Amino acid sequence: MNILPFAAILVSIVTIAKLRRYTTVLLPLAVTTIGVGLWQIACDYWLSETNPSPMETLLAIFEIHENGRLWSDAAASLFRVTWGFFLAAAVGIPLGLWVGWTTRGFEALNPIIQALRPISPIAWIPFAILWFGIGDGAGIFLIFYASFFPITVGTMAAVRNISMVHQRSAMNFGLHGIELFRRVVFPAALPQIITSLRIALGVAWLVIVAAEMVGMDSGLGYLINDARNMGRRYDLVAATMVIIGAIGVVLDLLIRRLENFDEVRWGYVKR
Repeated sequence: MNILPFAAILVSIVTIAKLRRYTTVLLPLAVTTIGVGLWQIACDYWLSETNPSPMETLLAIFEIHENGRLWSDAAASLFRVTWGFFLAAAVGIPLGLWVGWTTRGFEALNPIIQALRPISPIAWIPFAILWFGIGDGAGIFLIFYASFFPITVGTMAAVRNISMVHQRSAMNFGLHGIELFRRVVFPAALPQIITSLRIALGVAWLVIVAAEMVGMDSGLGYLINDARNMGRRYDLVAATMVIIGAIGVVLDLLIRRLENFDEVRWGYVKR
């Protein structure tokens, strides 16, 4: 009997078993490689010569790094996002908990929140510059505005969607008022609150780049606008876009670390 096919199957099974633990890295890497390959093919056959290729974009990243703009502009954007996002979380989570928990608070504030929420943060750029000038103040305000509503609405929904079975069960054990809220309602709402924080952070990172392209003199958005204006350096534009995406992935990974706490781990299904 020829044992080579069986040996090949055994080796394949062992290899897959060993690689399975690395799928969280290998799968995104494979998809990224395919995407870069398609990008190169598009540059070779369809796009105009002014469109940067992957290699030209990589060289532009090194150029931005060497001239010192990468770290300074990235730090400026991250500074604005950090302050605006944490201020929004500090205000939005308590407000969302209160509005979601109290009927009168919901009736009073929910219409105002729903009226302001659809207004794009970009539309506030002229007023932000008027109130705070060109600089960090305007950026922090825009990030606060962009992050506040996803956090607040997500927290409100988390509280209001808690099963009444859980609340009544806790009340049967003698929990009422603040104690019921502290030991049942808030822990039950935490998983959805963390999800709203992830959404808000993504929106904040998007908004700060757009705001910096229009009304600021530093940051990654300003770097894109500056590169476009200085001799149509689209390779620098593409390089900055890649950097923005990479930082966005890192920010999302950092905030997802909150899901590892025991208080919220129960709310996520392992697949």
